[in-house]
Amino acid sequence: MKIGVPKEIKNNENRVGLVPGGVRQLVHDGHEVYVEKNAGIGIGIPDEQYINAGAKILPSLEDVFATADMIIKVKEPQPREIALLKPHHILYTYLHLAADLPQTKGLMESGATCIAYETIQPEDGSLPLLTPMSEVAGRMATQIGAAYLQLDHGGKGILLGGVPGTRRAKVTVIGCGVAGTNAIKMAMGMGADVTAIDLSTKRLAELDDLFDNRITTLFSNIENIENAVINSDLVIGAVLVPGAKAPKLVTKDMISKMDNGSVVVDIAVDQGGCIETCKPTTHENPTFLVDGVVHYCVANMPGAVAQTSTYALTNVTLKYARMIAKFGVEESAQMDEAFKKGINIYKGDLVYEQVAKDLELPYTELKI
Repeated sequence: MKIGVPKEIKNNENRVGLVPGGVRQLVHDGHEVYVEKNAGIGIGIPDEQYINAGAKILPSLEDVFATADMIIKVKEPQPREIALLKPHHILYTYLHLAADLPQTKGLMESGATCIAYETIQPEDGSLPLLTPMSEVAGRMATQIGAAYLQLDHGGKGILLGGVPGTRRAKVTVIGCGVAGTNAIKMAMGMGADVTAIDLSTKRLAELDDLFDNRITTLFSNIENIENAVINSDLVIGAVLVPGAKAPKLVTKDMISKMDNGSVVVDIAVDQGGCIETCKPTTHENPTFLVDGVVHYCVANMPGAVAQTSTYALTNVTLKYARMIAKFGVEESAQMDEAFKKGINIYKGDLVYEQVAKDLELPYTELKI
């Protein structure tokens, strides 16, 4: 199979779909890999390393799409990339379609087959291709929130862990999956007063045990969320419903009752966000104010630590890239039920039911 790796064009996105080690493996498997010029330059991987691994360097995005059968990316395709997709293409990347009607329609119109990292899901309910980026985003959310609590970043001027004789910052994490748990770990490590909110009492019990009863755990309901949010210095939204829009759990009214200079970070913003006042921002302009509260809502947070993120991501995506390249989409789906769930669009048909419901688009049952 001919595999293409374009340079990411989303704002401040320096991650890359394959590292040289992945290229070497795919070439060893008998495939051809084409990498756009300077695709890895943002994380210190020069073209020479890709060439040494067996890749061919192409001068432009257009050349990569014209040459390849499968496109391996990191972020959802931008309009310029969607315009280059053809019915024979397999697109393998993060998609996050449930909150993005224009992208979904564009991909359907292309006739391509589109596989989403974030919906590949084994029987145990885990999301192995989302997990490393959730780990990164969760850890980043706390350190970013801590920075924006500083006066020079528009915050109220409180140190997350305080110092002896002063109060610690109150941090509330809503949603305690992979991202939320990593946010809690960082907040605990920095000495904050942490409250964790989740719908699963089992998960809350696990967290209570994990953190040795040093955090407050609350069941997710309107009253608990409201009380915790209003009294927090930093709120981290980390709610995930696989493949679906995130529910709006923090309302505008709750935000309006927070102290000026408080901070909210919505990790779920690429799925629509779980904080009502949030809207996607970029690394270039990451924050905005609502009722005096600093909102950080960058939709590709791990792109800011692109080197760590790229290697963590490609550790888990290569397995399925090899499978697709060797067997094709249809046979891979028959072999691996987890992979089958990753197919969001098949030959232009929307085959992921939750996305169809969220976007009110026609759903086609996947029959392979």
